[in-house]
Amino acid sequence: MSEFSTARQKMVDGQVRPSDVTDIRIIDAMLAVPREDFVPVSQRAMAYLDIDLDISAPGAAKRFLIKPVILARMLQAAEVKATDNVLVVGCATGYSAAVVGKLAGKVTATEGDPALVASAAACLAKLGLANVVSAPAMAADGHAGNGPYDVIVLVGATEVIPSTLYRQLAPGGRLVGVFAMSQPQRATIVTHSHDDFGARALFDASVPVLPGLERVPAFVF
Repeated sequence: MSEFSTARQKMVDGQVRPSDVTDIRIIDAMLAVPREDFVPVSQRAMAYLDIDLDISAPGAAKRFLIKPVILARMLQAAEVKATDNVLVVGCATGYSAAVVGKLAGKVTATEGDPALVASAAACLAKLGLANVVSAPAMAADGHAGNGPYDVIVLVGATEVIPSTLYRQLAPGGRLVGVFAMSQPQRATIVTHSHDDFGARALFDASVPVLPGLERVPAFVF
């Protein structure tokens, strides 16, 4: 077993399983996707740590791969099915999209940084995930052209209600993400039912805010 394979197993056994992630499909997906391939070479030794991993290029806006356990717990709450059409928002280099690609029928992964979109496309192609496509789009905009979606996953926090994304949910669809409108931040699931949207807090979680989903500062006289 390689060094990274061992680290991947330890990540699942030491971070994911103890956090009540019991869906074997998620466990298998996280064991199958080489997270080290989605980080800069200089960061590979940190690929499996329980941190929000900064994968930003020098001088670029800060972007992160969120903690593996947060991603796993949100995916378990979303109950992603093998037939689902899923939108992954803020995919960065594509790790989250690769994990979702092991669970869902079709995945659209968006990212606002063109360089990261290209990196995600290359990483996903290397894994042969033909059911996952990456596309340039700001987090708040989603990708209506491939919708409606059974599941939308925010790979980061939002400080505003992502109403445009809500409208891209199919009836019965679920959106999961970390809502940071107040403290503490909480992972939350929003369900589209009968032309209404109901939100339920899942667990406390703190992750970086996605670009484009920041709170607009109030004007002060």
